[in-house]
Amino acid sequence: MITVNLDVMMARRRISLGELAERVGITQANLSVLKNNKARAVRFSTLDAICRELDCVPGDIIEYVPDSGDAG
Repeated sequence: MITVNLDVMMARRRISLGELAERVGITQANLSVLKNNKARAVRFSTLDAICRELDCVPGDIIEYVPDSGDAG
C-alpha cells in the first residue's frame, strides 16, 4: 500500500495547506485529497512542485507500506 506523509512534511516545514496549495498551484481541495491518502494518482509535475516547496525528496512524502497480509 502506498501511504502519503504530506502532513508530516508540512508540519516539519511549518507550512499550511493553503500556503502550500498556493505555492504549488493546485486547489486546497486537491491537495487535501492527496494529504489524506484519498488520491488515486499524482502528477509528476505536482510532486516535483511539492518537493521543491518543502525542500524534500519524493520518498519523504510517498512511502510503500506492505499490506499486513503480504508474505515475504
